[in-house]
Amino acid sequence: MKQIPYELLIGWRYTRAGRATRRNGFISFISGVSMLGIGLGVAALIIVLSVMNGFQKEVRDRMLSVVSHIEVYAAGGAALPDLATTLQEAKANSQVIGAAPFIAAQALLARGEDMKGVMVRGIDPALEHEVTDLASGAQAAVLNQLKAGEFGVVLGAELARSLGVHAGDKVTLVAPSGEVTPAGVVPRLKQMTVTGTFDSGHFEYDSALVMMHWQDAARIFRLEGPTGVRLKLTDLHQAPRVAAELGRSMTGELYIRDWTRQNRTWFAAVQVEKRMMFIILTLIVAVAAFNLVSTLVMTVTDKRADIAILRTLGASPGSIMGIFVVQGAMVGVIGTLAGLLLGLGVAFNIDVIVPALEHALGATFLPQDIYLISRMPSDPQMNDILPIGVIALVLAFVATLYPSWRASRVNPAEALRYE
Repeated sequence: MKQIPYELLIGWRYTRAGRATRRNGFISFISGVSMLGIGLGVAALIIVLSVMNGFQKEVRDRMLSVVSHIEVYAAGGAALPDLATTLQEAKANSQVIGAAPFIAAQALLARGEDMKGVMVRGIDPALEHEVTDLASGAQAAVLNQLKAGEFGVVLGAELARSLGVHAGDKVTLVAPSGEVTPAGVVPRLKQMTVTGTFDSGHFEYDSALVMMHWQDAARIFRLEGPTGVRLKLTDLHQAPRVAAELGRSMTGELYIRDWTRQNRTWFAAVQVEKRMMFIILTLIVAVAAFNLVSTLVMTVTDKRADIAILRTLGASPGSIMGIFVVQGAMVGVIGTLAGLLLGLGVAFNIDVIVPALEHALGATFLPQDIYLISRMPSDPQMNDILPIGVIALVLAFVATLYPSWRASRVNPAEALRYE
């Protein structure tokens, strides 16, 4: 049977404080504070990053209810030269599970004296459910009311509210491609009927997006057909790679853009915020970890006689150093594990904890009229949790090196002089 190294046994005994003297009790208290600090720092890191991931996922899902995973479109907003070929080549990729044509343009929408700049999207209601969740959810019936030749429009809820219109009201669409007359270029005006509204939960689209049948959009903007094709993938995270593959396989002068590029600035800002929060909260773990330095220095001072006796019994300086490395590492391991359990427990149950706190405090942390969501989202991810645990353990280990080295340099003769 393999014998447990005495460095491990003695280090674990020192971690548990050994003799119940007043000084040992104080050292044990400081060790416990260091352990608690590491645990709370790790837990705070996990909870904050999980909530940030949850908010990012919530916004991303709401955005992808309106935006497709990939858009393939012709240059300059012109119609696709061969829609059937473009659809066929796009669907040839194994990752593509849905495709639908669209027209993208900009215009002005007027109601009385109110006028708003809008993004116009011409869609095929029969195929739109293949590329966006908005057309396959509860609001699918609203989009299905768009009929070719009837010039109906579906407005974002915020846009309809700002113009003061409801289903059945008339609005005027002002297209930038005007008609040339003897008096000059006159904008093209078309009266449209509001058939309904949609609410994606994403303010940018709810306040500026207008949907209509693509054939009506083609007539208004004088296009021969759809300007592009929208695609849905089996895995949205593979969009950049699939976009690159389509760029190599599809023929014609086409531009391909995935969903990460459409809101690149926002996603980049979120990543920067996550990095900064990670760095700031890691400093909390670092402060707690380096409290181990003072704990181990006091332990070394208190155990000088023990160290001297071990040295006279034949223990090497490396073995003495190993004892105190084990003691500090034990504090780091226990604190990190406790922090992981606490952080994951809160992150996975935050939908229960936050309502309980709101009820107890009589406050609302997320007003729905401001944040558009009423619950605190949380999405713990392994690629965040694993680095947190590793960094906490590394910091705790590094903090043990100097005190352990000092312990290994204790002179047995001097340590035992006054014993």
